[in-house]
Amino acid sequence: MTGSATTTPRVALVTGTSSGIGEAVVRHFCELGHQVLAVDFNPAGSEVAEQAGSAFFQADLTDGEACKAAVAEAMRRFGRVDILVNNAGIQHVAPIEEFPEAKWRQIIDLMLTAPFLLTQAVWPSMRENGWGRVINIASVHAQVASPGKSAYISAKHGMIGLTKTAALEGGPQGITANAICPAYVKTPLVDNQIADQARMHGMAEQEVIEKIMLKNAAVKRLIEPAEVAELVAYLASNAAGAVTGSSWNIDLGWTAQ
Repeated sequence: MTGSATTTPRVALVTGTSSGIGEAVVRHFCELGHQVLAVDFNPAGSEVAEQAGSAFFQADLTDGEACKAAVAEAMRRFGRVDILVNNAGIQHVAPIEEFPEAKWRQIIDLMLTAPFLLTQAVWPSMRENGWGRVINIASVHAQVASPGKSAYISAKHGMIGLTKTAALEGGPQGITANAICPAYVKTPLVDNQIADQARMHGMAEQEVIEKIMLKNAAVKRLIEPAEVAELVAYLASNAAGAVTGSSWNIDLGWTAQ
C-alpha cells in the first residue's frame, strides 16, 4: 500500500528520527514531496535529516517545553503542521519488582505524555486548515503484553486511548488519528531488546529472536522499517480521509491467534 498516488505535499513533524522507523518515515515523506521537521534527542539525527532532505530539531521530548518548542520550530519554518507522527520511544526490560521508578517515568513521559503534548500543540494549526493527520506508532504491545516491559506496554496501551479520543474530537474538524501496531521491527531499539531479553532469560540472542520475538508470529521474520513507513504514508494521504480511530496491525499475524 502506498500513499504516493493520492498525496498532496504537506508539512510533517516526525519524532524519533535518528534511526529505525522514524528515519524510514522521514525519508519516505521527503520522497513524496512533503516538508518535514525531524525531531530527535540524538544529535546524530541531524545528519540523517540532511541526507533525507528534511529539517532537524534536537529535543528531549520528556520535557514538555521541548515538545512545544518542536512544534513552534515547525510553525516558524513552514507556517503550519499537517501531519504529526509520534514515533519516539525507548525500552527498559526488568521484572516489575525490579523496575526503576525513574525509568518508568522517563518511558511514560516520552511515549505517552509527549505524544499528547505534541498533539495538543499541533491541533490549532490542523483545526484552522481543516485538515490534519495524527499517526501514533504504537506496537503489538499496545494490544498484548509480555513480561518485563511494564512501562513500555502501559505507554503503548495508553497511546491507543489517546488515538481514539483524538479521532473523536478531530473528526468534525477534518483531523484524523490512527495508530500503527507493529511487531518487532529491525531497529536499534529491538537490537537492544534482544540483548536485554537474552540477559533476563539466560538465552542466546538468536534463541531470543526465534523463541520469544517470533514465537507468536505466523510470518517468521522481523519487519523492515520501510514497510511501516509505507503504512504511515497511506494514513497521511488524502486517500485515508475516512480512516480514523483505528489501530493498524502490522504484526506478522501475532494477534490473529
